Amino acid sequence: MAQVLEFKLPDLGEGLTEAEIVRWLVAVGDVVAIDQPVVEVETAKAMVEVPCPYGGVVTARYGEEGTELPVGAPLLTVAVGASEPAPESAPVADGGSGETSGNVLVGYGTGAPAARRRRVRPATAVVTAPVEAPVAVAEAVPDRAGPVPVISPLVRRLARQNGLDLRALDGSGRDGLILRCDVELAIERMEQAVQAPPAPAPAPVTAPTGAVTEHVPLRGVRGAVADKLSRSRREIPEATCWVDADATELMAARTAVNAAGGPKISLIALLARICTAALARFPELNSTVDVEAREIVRLRDVHLGFAAQTERGLVVPVVRDAQDRSAESLSAEFARLTEAGRTGTLTPGDLTGGTFTLNNYGVFGVDGSTPIINHPEAAMLGIGRIVAKPWVHDGELAIRQVVQLSLTFDHRVCDGGTAGGFLRYVADCVEQPAVLLRTL
Repeated sequence: MAQVLEFKLPDLGEGLTEAEIVRWLVAVGDVVAIDQPVVEVETAKAMVEVPCPYGGVVTARYGEEGTELPVGAPLLTVAVGASEPAPESAPVADGGSGETSGNVLVGYGTGAPAARRRRVRPATAVVTAPVEAPVAVAEAVPDRAGPVPVISPLVRRLARQNGLDLRALDGSGRDGLILRCDVELAIERMEQAVQAPPAPAPAPVTAPTGAVTEHVPLRGVRGAVADKLSRSRREIPEATCWVDADATELMAARTAVNAAGGPKISLIALLARICTAALARFPELNSTVDVEAREIVRLRDVHLGFAAQTERGLVVPVVRDAQDRSAESLSAEFARLTEAGRTGTLTPGDLTGGTFTLNNYGVFGVDGSTPIINHPEAAMLGIGRIVAKPWVHDGELAIRQVVQLSLTFDHRVCDGGTAGGFLRYVADCVEQPAVLLRTL
């Protein structure tokens, strides 16, 4: 006798309400252990492996690879105790003992080291009566006169914003669940219905000069970037100032440090060290604006984000407590987060909580940029490429290593004098690294 338990997509935290199935790690008929990762999903924050809290035989999977599911939608069903007597009491998902782990942890499972554990809301299990063989659970289709079968708050908001009555829709999800694609299709039909038919043209209509070749959905990382940058542009009155600096001495100092042996120090780590020293002098730029309270919130700790381009798109990993780290520690953390971004293993915690961003767009071979601030931060320091240029040094024309530095800042938190002072201090440290000794 076996009991069939339904495992639903758990709450992944950080305000996330949906995830896309990237890769199934198990197939129907496979035997899974408690806390074994069963599916890899991509959220707007990161790509994570989801462990199953039940041990048994997989009897059904819900959703193909590439399908986007809301939190609470079924992922799979597991037949527990298919080859042994069923337990006297059904396992529960609130931390009880038995055939469940009691803790559904994003990406790691409960057997992971404590330092990397991250709790999320336990998934609700649907327990059926004992059956002779593993079968998939089928829930009753909800009564259309009762509650509307919608889980995602994003779907409800989209319908509300477009004046759409969800009770009039038939969901394409399992058991009539209304998905975002159902709402978008209904909105499209509404718009087509209200459009008047085009009047006959008095003259031949010329064909369009171009044709649509592809529709790329704004979802996952791309969608999250679009939402955040649009919000930043709407809410933040940003301004940008920039300056050229002679980075010859900084490059020479890095070469000398690395030649002395020990762990190598990266250039971005030295620039991050300069950033934290500058923020200590100009704390206005390490802040955020609370619009509802109409106040500027200055932050004590510097959680330094850095823009990184990956195959999944632009991400901004965060180095925690950067103000307390040495150049060696910063180098190691930058390397760890960069590798995690390259392999797609950054966690939601690695990508949130930043207070200031360092954007090294010089790696793309460009000199300058006016980036959009990473909302809800107040500033971003941009670093262009370091290139040999003619430069007046000690009263004579020489070839020096020159870099353009730019600062984009929220004009609500400070005026141009503060922003200019910050940028000038950064430039002075780049030109004369010994200036940093005053802060040690």
